[in-house]
Amino acid sequence: VPLVESGGGLVQSGGSLRLSCAASGFTFRSFDMSWYREAPGKWRELVATISSDGGTTNYAASVKDRFTISRDNAKKAVSLQMNSLKPDDTAKYYCRADGGSLFYWGQGTQVTVSS
Repeated sequence: VPLVESGGGLVQSGGSLRLSCAASGFTFRSFDMSWYREAPGKWRELVATISSDGGTTNYAASVKDRFTISRDNAKKAVSLQMNSLKPDDTAKYYCRADGGSLFYWGQGTQVTVSS
């Protein structure tokens, strides 16, 4: 399995969680990495992206200033630090690797934020 997420769970509104995604089987340092999320009844949406060298990050407006994406190419891992969580952040979070002509998805990890 190329991507395996972990770190999801149940947290109260205002709390924090850190998601991790471990990569294997491909040249991680050559891939841009992203986190997506999918809530029940909604389309999967892009949350954050980080370039292959870690130098560029982008965030959805709904999570900017609350979430931070980072990566460690030596450990072949990408993380998403989520602070000030809101009930609207409740979703299944997916890791994606994008190599242009190749891409991979993880199986997802559930995040539930209670009010």
